[in-house]
Amino acid sequence: MPKLVTFNHPDQVSLQAREYVRTYILFPSGIIGLICMVGVVGGLGYQLLSADSYTWDTFYYSSGLLVAGIILGIGQTSYHRYLYKAFPEALAARMKLAAGKQKSKAKKESMGDVIDHPGRSLIPVAYLVGIVVLVGGSTMAITYGQVAPFPAFITPWAGFYWAKLFLWRRVIL
Repeated sequence: MPKLVTFNHPDQVSLQAREYVRTYILFPSGIIGLICMVGVVGGLGYQLLSADSYTWDTFYYSSGLLVAGIILGIGQTSYHRYLYKAFPEALAARMKLAAGKQKSKAKKESMGDVIDHPGRSLIPVAYLVGIVVLVGGSTMAITYGQVAPFPAFITPWAGFYWAKLFLWRRVIL
């Protein structure tokens, strides 16, 4: 019985990469960002109405946390957009892997060989620094007593996910 030969067409690769971004980056960013933003508004509203500890410093600290999250979201999205443009086959392979297609081939294929660019070894360090900045800023806002613990920890994540949502939305649409 003859085998069917298939070729990877560039338009299929870009379509699969786009579908990966929609499914595994854009949609979760919107949902998680919305949940975090509702939590932030609720937590700061509770602090304003019930605890009577909402001051201008609370506004400044919570705004700073939101901006820090936005800046880190912009940084990560910029890197992912670079991968989307330079290595769409890597994102397409992730889509195939996530969809469960070609499980035997996906195990044999290494993702490390697909993405190879200058500065690749610094990416884990950048992720670690970003997490330390977000958690450290939240801890500082709590320690100085300006922001309640719940909104302090989710405010930067709200900014992070909303930045990802709005920056990817322009690329995908």
